[in-house]
Amino acid sequence: MIPGGGQPNMQQLLQQAQKMQQDLARAQEELAATEVEGQAGGGLVKATVTGSGELRGLVIDPGAVDPDDTETLADLVVAAVQAANENAQQLQQQKLGPLAQGLGGGGIPGLSF
Repeated sequence: MIPGGGQPNMQQLLQQAQKMQQDLARAQEELAATEVEGQAGGGLVKATVTGSGELRGLVIDPGAVDPDDTETLADLVVAAVQAANENAQQLQQQKLGPLAQGLGGGGIPGLSF
């Protein structure tokens, strides 16, 4: 409800919505360009992903390679990628969380999502 009983200014509401949309697009672009790392085995395997979760790199220390035990290496790769994705999700929360809260209630007076 608008104080004084008036109707919300539609132009102002549209401008606020457009700004929020631009802020969200900018944050998504930043996430796609930002790289985070996860590791496993005390750093024997390191995975790099973007803030949006795209796998960009994988580094395997030669000490992690045992031809007779490829299963452990595979487990380390999976663990490193999972750790990197967890870090990307935390980054997403930092970048997108405030924007999502604005959309979820009270971000634009007179509108609810």
